[in-house]
Amino acid sequence: MTVPETTATTATTTATAATATTAAVGEASGAEALRPHAEDAFADELKALAAADDRPRPARWRLSPWAVATYLQGGTLPDGTVITPKYVGPRRLIEVAVTTLATDRALLLLGVPGTAKTWVSEHLAAAVSGDSTLLVQGTAGTPEEAVRYGWNYAQLLAHGPSRDALVPSPLMRAMADGMTARVEELTRIPADVQDSLITILSEKTLPIPELGQEVQAVRGFNVIATANDRDRGVNELSSALRRRFNTVVLPLPATPDAEVDIVSRRVDQIGRSLDLPAAPEGLAEIRRVVTVFRELRDGVTTDGRTKLKSPSGTLSTAEAISVVTNGLALAAHFGDGILRPGDVAAGILGAVVRDPAADRVVWQEYLETVVRERDGWKDFYRACREVSV
Repeated sequence: MTVPETTATTATTTATAATATTAAVGEASGAEALRPHAEDAFADELKALAAADDRPRPARWRLSPWAVATYLQGGTLPDGTVITPKYVGPRRLIEVAVTTLATDRALLLLGVPGTAKTWVSEHLAAAVSGDSTLLVQGTAGTPEEAVRYGWNYAQLLAHGPSRDALVPSPLMRAMADGMTARVEELTRIPADVQDSLITILSEKTLPIPELGQEVQAVRGFNVIATANDRDRGVNELSSALRRRFNTVVLPLPATPDAEVDIVSRRVDQIGRSLDLPAAPEGLAEIRRVVTVFRELRDGVTTDGRTKLKSPSGTLSTAEAISVVTNGLALAAHFGDGILRPGDVAAGILGAVVRDPAADRVVWQEYLETVVRERDGWKDFYRACREVSV
């Protein structure tokens, strides 16, 4: 049974009201937000793209697929507006991801931890729907209600099952409004809860058997999910669910220069939000952090001459960003504002040594056989030795 027009209107009104409430709270606290949503942080770029965008747009999309890809990859508009890159990587991957969202297929962003899956997911939703907050965060304890709907138990006990007592999930709201919903860490969600997505993705319908009704997705609705298979606590996707997605694998940065560029950009953005000083003199330390992470991650030195043992951690680009940001904060609050080896040494140790027994041996061998002998790295070696003792 399809939801009657009045019921569908109620669902849309409820979702719109919830979105409006979220927006109002965001407006009230936007100036103080530690990390603004993508649609708020880059509102000027999205507005400029919308003004310059004369290409066809799918139903309820804020931008055309071309403009969405430009927002993610960066570029310069005819009026001179510079769109900053949000994702530094193969453009074709972004084009495939955007094209998937323009079809009736859901998008699965797959990759090892730290490959910007969540970042890309958020910015895709912001560019397509103007709202990246319709989010289900996957954990081992995520209930089915987070994917489908829940109930206001006070209303339920007082009046029984009704639309007024129903609490829509982010996916249900996205279906009603024709927007993009996000599911983070899909493989962390229990398998039986994962499979509640199958009907939503295949039939574009969310049954409400308690009311003998259903919510049908309107045009513009789609889902972006992210997943990785490297962390503990991963639940494999069923073949039935995996078939409902087009999968785009986000790789680690291909070259050291690309990774340095990504780390530098993100550290600069985070630093501005934390009122940390710019660190133009810190590029050498950023390059050192990236080099250490890449060599230990790949199990070989950059010149290919020395094979290395790899630690148990992922040593992702995201972790490099965290190490450098923390180092910049140390330099700002307890130093002269210039990023130095001593500011990043402890962060690197914490990222590398996850298993105190095995990883410490790996780190000590790397310090003595590679870092100690490398020209221009003496100060870095001493700083790392100090915190490793």
